[in-house]
Amino acid sequence: MQKHVNGDQDRVARPARGRPRSFDRAQSLDAAMRVFWLNGYASTAISDLTAAMGIGTTSLYAAFGSKEQLYTEALQHYLSLYEAGVWSRFKAAETAREAIEALLVDTAYFVAQGSGAEDPLGCMTTHPVKDDSDNSALALLMRSLRTGMFDRVKERLSRAVHEGEISTALDLGSFARFIITLQNGMSVQARAGVSHAQLDEAAKITMKGWPSWIG
Repeated sequence: MQKHVNGDQDRVARPARGRPRSFDRAQSLDAAMRVFWLNGYASTAISDLTAAMGIGTTSLYAAFGSKEQLYTEALQHYLSLYEAGVWSRFKAAETAREAIEALLVDTAYFVAQGSGAEDPLGCMTTHPVKDDSDNSALALLMRSLRTGMFDRVKERLSRAVHEGEISTALDLGSFARFIITLQNGMSVQARAGVSHAQLDEAAKITMKGWPSWIG
């Protein structure tokens, strides 16, 4: 007599398909963020990402869709750290002077120290994104982010004008561009090996000129 095989038992015995249960999406995204932060989008290969994330190429595409989609998610993850590390005191400051000083001092710390010991130097948003037909969406995203940072500073200065802290004669756009240029320069300097102490001193020297700038 042929032995009956239980269908339910047969199904249970089969190995599960898909990614291993040990796959941690958040941890993998954090690892990818650090690779992009270090190398930029264009200079990062899929093999760099899979090595850092500890997953295969198939798993990477299954979890994140594409390199571009992974970068976009990694950038959003980075921005949550950047927002807390660089912009929180700027937003809470009572005066424009305190806001700008906090922005420069906190930028100096973040680009040279990061939010943790394993963070790369510099700022992820200052890496160029290759502006071609394949990456135009990323290029637009990065330009939007940079414009948003400029607008934040300009709007804070505009508020200070209305409150009487800053002279109406100040060219707000030019001054905001000056501050953002200092921020970006700190990122470049940090990648070149300039220390946090040196960048912090540069921020403080910059703020000594505040009285002459605001009129």
